[in-house]
Amino acid sequence: MTPFAPHVYADRRRRAAAQAAAAGLDGVVVTPGPDLTYFLGYPASTAGERFTLLYVPAAPTGAEPDGVAQALAVVPRLEEHDLRQGAVGPVETLAWTDGEDEHAAAARLLHPGGRYAISDSAWALHVLGLQRTLPGTVWTPFTRALPLLRAVKSPEEVARLAAAGAGADAAFAEIVRRPFAGRRERDIATDLDALLREHGHEQVDFTLVCAGSNGADPHHEADDTVIREGDMVVLDFGGLADGYGSDTTRTVHVGEPTAVEREAHDVVRAAQRAGVEAVRPGATCQDVDRAARRVIEDAGYGEHFIHRTGHGIGLTTHEPPYMVEGETTPIAAGMCFSVEPGVYLPDRFGVRVEDIVVAFDEAEPEGARRLNVSPRELQIVG
Repeated sequence: MTPFAPHVYADRRRRAAAQAAAAGLDGVVVTPGPDLTYFLGYPASTAGERFTLLYVPAAPTGAEPDGVAQALAVVPRLEEHDLRQGAVGPVETLAWTDGEDEHAAAARLLHPGGRYAISDSAWALHVLGLQRTLPGTVWTPFTRALPLLRAVKSPEEVARLAAAGAGADAAFAEIVRRPFAGRRERDIATDLDALLREHGHEQVDFTLVCAGSNGADPHHEADDTVIREGDMVVLDFGGLADGYGSDTTRTVHVGEPTAVEREAHDVVRAAQRAGVEAVRPGATCQDVDRAARRVIEDAGYGEHFIHRTGHGIGLTTHEPPYMVEGETTPIAAGMCFSVEPGVYLPDRFGVRVEDIVVAFDEAEPEGARRLNVSPRELQIVG
């Protein structure tokens, strides 16, 4: 991932500090994963068991105590050099050594009885360790305490998401020119992986290829199923390009579809359009779900739409906010998320159409701009 300028990460910490103060928190504890990358530019692995954290103390707008503009991190001594070299901008470190109580080291920055937001991806081992070391402390998930912080993208972040989406669109344009009939799902998935990398992705997270009755399973993993003439095939693929995600789904058909298959696809495409058009000033996340779901229910397929309509995207391909009933978060300018309704008929076939959209930007100030522009009509492949 090409890093942003140092001031970008400092500004993000300032915004987190201000939002934490407004939420009545004492600070934010950031652990390895996308949050640490977001605030520090340091892509620390989430696989290691040793405890690393970045601490952002709460501070009203305009106040900048140590640890806000100046990053303050607790880190294993053997990884201190890597963090200092990998972070964008200066960082002050508090190092601990194997054999020491790592949670006690972190507790030097915090206080018992405090209220803190902590990264959603924090290990339970460390959350429990902090609870033991800091009795009476209240912990809340980062995305619940600061729901709009990472969800609202800057223009620079949207540009990276758009570039990732363009790479996914280019991969789709090439895959539909290749033969499907007689090949395994796994072969098409391998081709998609290579095409995504060819078009700018450094990481491929998924290449779902779901032929025939496998399409009725929204998360079917490509296997040795041979694709045959007459199959509907759901293609769902994406990953990271320059650190930001792509995620798109198109449904193709091997040869001419039946009337029922074409009808189901038309319904899903109309539902997807309705979901995108539901992004309007004053709309909430659940309004997107309701709009898409209403089209499918009115067509008689309601029981076969079995998942939420969308999810946020950014440094990861799935993140808050979620376009689902009960999610009353207002849609804000700069939010980027998927709109991906589907219909899944058990033992028969599935259909899904998915685009990433950005809300209320300069191109669509009163609605959503699609970051995927590949054809949504049912494509016929050979």
